[in-house]
Amino acid sequence: MKKILVLHTGGTIAMQENEQGAIQPNVINPLYSTIESLSSIASVIVDDYLNIPSPHMTPSLMVDLAERLKERAKTDHLDGIVVTHGTDTLEETAYLLDLLLDWDIPVVITGAMRSSNELGADGPHNLISAVRVAASDSACEKGVLVVLNDEIHTAKNVTKTHSSNIATFQSPQYGPIGIVTKRGVFFHHTLSVRECHPVKSLTKKVALLKTYAGMDHTIIEAVAKTKIDGLVIEAFGQGNVPPLVMNALTKLINANIPVVLVSRCFNGVVQDTYAYEGGGRSLKEQGVIFTNGLNGQKARLKLMVVLEQTTDRTTLQEWFYK
Repeated sequence: MKKILVLHTGGTIAMQENEQGAIQPNVINPLYSTIESLSSIASVIVDDYLNIPSPHMTPSLMVDLAERLKERAKTDHLDGIVVTHGTDTLEETAYLLDLLLDWDIPVVITGAMRSSNELGADGPHNLISAVRVAASDSACEKGVLVVLNDEIHTAKNVTKTHSSNIATFQSPQYGPIGIVTKRGVFFHHTLSVRECHPVKSLTKKVALLKTYAGMDHTIIEAVAKTKIDGLVIEAFGQGNVPPLVMNALTKLINANIPVVLVSRCFNGVVQDTYAYEGGGRSLKEQGVIFTNGLNGQKARLKLMVVLEQTTDRTTLQEWFYK
């Protein structure tokens, strides 16, 4: 029987709704009754590591979590890991763990959209599905996975798409890489490229801004005054920005502050297609770094990670187009 660590960090999956309808953290983890029922699936050990709402999660805590998982995997000789997490920042924690963990054992992140005492609570079922995936041989060598609503997603592509629906986690453009059924765990495709960076701390300050109609230089200049080390811009469409921000972006690049471009669309990639002022081609010529389908919040985390290793623009462009 596989040895699986279930590590808790908090979130709605560990919360309860009070008589006034407010959902709040619970002192006693309500998942313990579900964990007791997992003995037929795996030999489960529990780590009540954190009990925080996911908006309280930070990149520093994510790095600490990665170090905790490395420690537990080594000392407990684990076959797989499940991390329970709040859904608001779940995709960010999953993706950062995927960048930091260089191993082949399954790491599965799960959560819930309904607290433990709400009708139709999805936490117990998601936990069971996550443990089944973590105990599956076919989940090895696939990086960090996200399992909710009986779907298996990659940390790189999954995102939260709905504020309250239990089917909120989707992988736009790519879809889930597998499913969980009563009969088993089934994968039908996988990532073609995985990457890992040997980083144990994050010290760089990276900002994230979304473009909007009429945006000008003032917001970028204001953010630049906070002494950022990098900037991620969520651009229009295929990678275009209002012309009034171009000078501010050029000043950042000339100051050796990387500017990374993603699309505010949740499908497609940015490309140097349009040659007008603010178009993708003009941005590429100015030295803006293009990504290959990452969303803004994940591009920010990746820039924080890679800036710990290099500020060379050519190397950064190569890493961001993986």
